[in-house]
Formats: sequence, C-alpha cells, structure tokens
Amino acid sequence: MSIYEEVEIEDLDYDPATQIYTYPCPCGDKFSISLEELYDGEDVATCPSCTLRIEIIYEEDDLPDLFESDDEDEEEEGGADETDQGAKKEDEKREKDDAGQEEKKEDDDDDDKLAKSTQKKLAI
Repeated sequence: MSIYEEVEIEDLDYDPATQIYTYPCPCGDKFSISLEELYDGEDVATCPSCTLRIEIIYEEDDLPDLFESDDEDEEEEGGADETDQGAKKEDEKREKDDAGQEEKKEDDDDDDKLAKSTQKKLAI
C-alpha cells in the first residue's frame, strides 16, 4: 500500500458533529477518516473517488473526546422496541382474529335464523 502524502492532523478539517476528519484530494474529492478509526489505531485515510491514500500523523492524546452517537443507542434500544412492537402487533392480530370469529359466528347465527324464518314462510 503506497502513501500519497503524510499529513499532520492539524492540517485536516474536523467536523465535530460527524466526528470525521477530511483533507482535499488532488482528484477533487476528499480523504476522510473518522475519529473512532483514529482511536482504533488506524492512521490511513482513503479517498472514495481514487486510489490515493494519506497517512495521518497524530498523537492519540491530542484527539478530541470520542462520543457515542445517538444512532447506536437508538439501534440498541430500537431492537427491544421492535420486539415489543412485534409482540403488540401479534396480540392485536389475535384480538382481531378472535373478534372476527365471534362476528362470523354471530353472522352464521343470524343466517340460521333467517333461513328458519324463510322456511317457515315458505311452509305457510
């Protein structure tokens, strides 16, 4: 793996909202590397549009604090919510099925009464 350039971390642009460092690539796109990757020891940023790579020179102690994204928390909590929602939907479906069966039984009873009434009228 060849490195196009070694770049000091101070020369990269940092977006605290996304926790991503970027640096302009000669192809017109941008090299990018996340703060989490840097904390994990990754020091090579890639360009998504070409094959160039840069090596980031940094000290871990100089990096901003890494915060957990809300998306990860929602996904973890979302798993439980989805399970609860799935169970609720199952319960609702069963209730509807039960109600539908009761309604069908009532309709069948009404049909039977109507049939008997019709038979009596025809017999007269």
